[in-house]
Amino acid sequence: MPNILKKIVFILKINVIVLAVAAALLNWQEIKKLYYNIFDKLPEISKTIRITEKEILENIKREINTPPPLRAKIESAQAYLTAEGVIRYTNLERQKNGLPPLAVNLLLNNSAAIKVEDMFANQYFGHDSPDGKNVDDLAESVGYEFIVIGENLAMGNFLNDEVLVQGWMNSPGHRENILNSKYREIGVAVLKGIYQGKSTWMAVQHFGLALTACPQPSKILLEQIKTNETLLVQMEEELLNKKTELEAASPKRRDEYSNYIALVEEYNNLVEQYNQLVAETKSLIDQYNKQIALFNQCAS
Repeated sequence: MPNILKKIVFILKINVIVLAVAAALLNWQEIKKLYYNIFDKLPEISKTIRITEKEILENIKREINTPPPLRAKIESAQAYLTAEGVIRYTNLERQKNGLPPLAVNLLLNNSAAIKVEDMFANQYFGHDSPDGKNVDDLAESVGYEFIVIGENLAMGNFLNDEVLVQGWMNSPGHRENILNSKYREIGVAVLKGIYQGKSTWMAVQHFGLALTACPQPSKILLEQIKTNETLLVQMEEELLNKKTELEAASPKRRDEYSNYIALVEEYNNLVEQYNQLVAETKSLIDQYNKQIALFNQCAS
C-alpha cells in the first residue's frame, strides 16, 4: 500500500473518537472541511490497462511466394517423374547451399496433389485456379496453418526428377523458393495427363513454415489479461460510486460519523486492491509482449 494510503487509514482509524467528539463541538461543515483535507490527498484512479494485441492469426503477416510456372524447354519421350525423387534432389540442392533439408509434410503433399489434379481437370496451368484459388487457399483447405508458404509449378516431359529440379534451379524465382531458409517443410505431387490434347507431366512443389514451428504466445495468459481488464473496469466504477457517495455524505449523528469512516476505509481498501491488480496486469502484459516478440523473431 502506498505510504499516503497507509497514513490515511492510520489517521482515520485513530481519529474516529476524535471526529465523534468534534461532532459534538463543531458543525458538520467544519468537520467536512477538516476531513476533506485528508480526502483530497487520495491518489487518482489510474487508467484501465488495455491490451492492443489481437489473436495471433490476425496479427501475423503471411508470406506467399509463387514464381511464374516453368515449362520444359526440352521434351523427352522417356519422361518419368516421382514425388520422392523431386524431394530428394530438392534437398540435395539445399544441402549444397548450406541449408537444412526440408521435412516431408503430409498436408503439403495433399495440397500439392489437389493442385496438380485440379490443373488437369480444369485445363489450366498457373498459380490461380479458374475459381480464384491460390496456394494459400489450398493450404487452408487441408488444414495447414502457415507463416510462409510457396509454390513451384512445372509442366512438360522432363527426362527425370533431377532434370526437373535443375530446371527450377535455373529459374531465379523457383531457385529462390527451393533455397528459401524460412521453409522447413515440403510437399510434392507429380502427375501425367492430357493438357490441351497433349500427353504431358505436371509437377507441384509446396513449401511451408507452419504456424506451430514458432513459439506461440500463451492463450491462457491472454485470457487472464482480458479477465483482469474486466475486473479493473468494474472496480473503477465501484470506486467512483463510493467517492461520489463520500462527497455527498452529510452525517449529523455520531453513528453516522462511524458509518462514514467505515465507508472511507472500504474505499481505501478497494484502492489498494485496484492498485495491486493494475501491477499484476502490467506484469502479465509484459510477459505476453515478450512472447509476441519471440514469435515475431521466429516468423521474420
